[in-house]
Amino acid sequence: MAKLTPYIISEDSRAQAAFYISSLGGEVVSVMTHGQMGDESEANKDKVMHMCIAVAGVNLFLSDFAGHSHGNGLSLNLEFASEDEGRDAYTKLSDSGNVQFPFGEAPWGGFFGQFVDKFGVPWMITAH
Repeated sequence: MAKLTPYIISEDSRAQAAFYISSLGGEVVSVMTHGQMGDESEANKDKVMHMCIAVAGVNLFLSDFAGHSHGNGLSLNLEFASEDEGRDAYTKLSDSGNVQFPFGEAPWGGFFGQFVDKFGVPWMITAH
C-alpha cells in the first residue's frame, strides 16, 4: 500500500507554505534546508530542501529549486513502508523513463529515487 503526497517545487517554499496555511489552516510539520544537507553555497544554504506542511487534513511537500516555470513545479511522491516496495515501484515506473536520481539510501534516512516516466510525469519514490 502506498501513500500519494503532492510535492511542489517552488521558488519560495516558505512564502508558499505560509499562504497555504493562512488560506486552509494548518501548520509546518518539518523543514530541512539545503545547508543542513551539506550545500555550503551562500545562495542556497537557507533555501528549503524539504518542507512538510499539514493543511486541510493532508500533507504537502515543498522544496526550493530554480529552473522551473509556474505550473511545472510538481512531482508525484509515492511513499512506501518498506525499501522492497519502494524499489519495486521505482523499477517498474521508471522503465523507459528519464532517471534523475537512482533509488537508494537517502542522506536524511530511508530511501529515495526520482525520475520522469515515459509519459513525462515527474515522480519521487520514498521508503522508510
